[in-house]
Amino acid sequence: MSEAAARPLSTHYTDVRRATESLIEPLDPEDCALQSMDDASPAKWHLAHTSWYFETFVLEEALPGYRAYHPDYRVLFNSYYNSVGAQFTRGMRGLLTRPHLAEVLAYRAHVDRHMGELLARASQLDPKLCDVILLGLHHEQQHQELLLTDVKHLFSANPLHPAYHKNPTPASHTAPPLQWFAYEGGIREIGHTGAGFAFDNEGPRHAVLVGAFELASRAVTNAEYADFMAAGGYTEPAHWLSDGWSKVNAEGWQAPLYWERDGASTRVMTLSGLESLSPDEPACHLSFYEADAYARWAGARLPTEAEWECAASQQAVEGNFVENGRLHPAPAAAPKNGPDQLYGDVWEWTQSAYAPYPRYRPAKGAIGEYNGKFMSNQLTLRGGSCATPKDHIRPSYRNFFYPDARWQFSGLRLARDL
Repeated sequence: MSEAAARPLSTHYTDVRRATESLIEPLDPEDCALQSMDDASPAKWHLAHTSWYFETFVLEEALPGYRAYHPDYRVLFNSYYNSVGAQFTRGMRGLLTRPHLAEVLAYRAHVDRHMGELLARASQLDPKLCDVILLGLHHEQQHQELLLTDVKHLFSANPLHPAYHKNPTPASHTAPPLQWFAYEGGIREIGHTGAGFAFDNEGPRHAVLVGAFELASRAVTNAEYADFMAAGGYTEPAHWLSDGWSKVNAEGWQAPLYWERDGASTRVMTLSGLESLSPDEPACHLSFYEADAYARWAGARLPTEAEWECAASQQAVEGNFVENGRLHPAPAAAPKNGPDQLYGDVWEWTQSAYAPYPRYRPAKGAIGEYNGKFMSNQLTLRGGSCATPKDHIRPSYRNFFYPDARWQFSGLRLARDL
């Protein structure tokens, strides 16, 4: 529990919970109850679900005599834990007119009060329970990012294009020319190691054989992706995986999500409303299929997650994260000692399937459903985004989504064989 040693668990708990609630302050209470896409959830559901975690996995297990705040919340705010019981259908969460936001905040206050009682004697708690609490804090940070991406999707469906916040001063620099960094091949180790928290899917650390490769110095920009579009990227099947080409035609994709033509120019939906598309910012809200098609068109490929981690492990965790307040990708800086933008700005698709590492075993009980049950039919992304908390990310962090997902801050970086 090195994180708890560096920062008291009670302080860590308070900081994370306050950060979550600060994200809803720019919203109208009515916005917190709405959502228009099955994959996304209303803001108030995120608020309640993260409290549900602590109530279900901590308070009910460790606090003698604790009674659930509301018995129906056990179903309403259970995401996917079958071991806990039934769940309210994900795609219908936007129809939950009750409880009101005020009631959800009262629920959070109730859970926080009892968690405060428990954390007041943190030094006496079972280390395994402290691990569950720490997992819950990192789980809540994941929902902080999801809350922002879900609000962005909700606002994008409104023809008024409402803004979540006022965008800070646009970046003053342009993206530098693309360069390539070479990495030798050999047997490398990937996966979490050392002190600090990591999700179970980041281990065990293990050896992999990596061929010599090159990695692009930055993420692909909007201007570069627009060149792909102008060259018939969405009309030429040769660039696309079969499932991707089927999705392009079934969904009518012609551009990344949130791009809108405005005469001769293009605008893009942001958390600051509809803005002119900046050519130097990283291309964003791309599915794996689009990222892979662009890479093929460009005569390159997507990196494997082993390649990405080998490169990222040599770089400090610095970048455009949620704390910057920009909440939008920014142009890359000139590379210095290695690739720029490996952390922050956009999640970078890899070509690697989200699968268990060798000797991986999920935890026993309901907590074991956290990551292991999703290791099928998804692809991994690396590096975090402009909506990710900085202290949530690390070189071994594995995000994962289905290949057609586009509502996250997802982009791409090119790789090539040497």
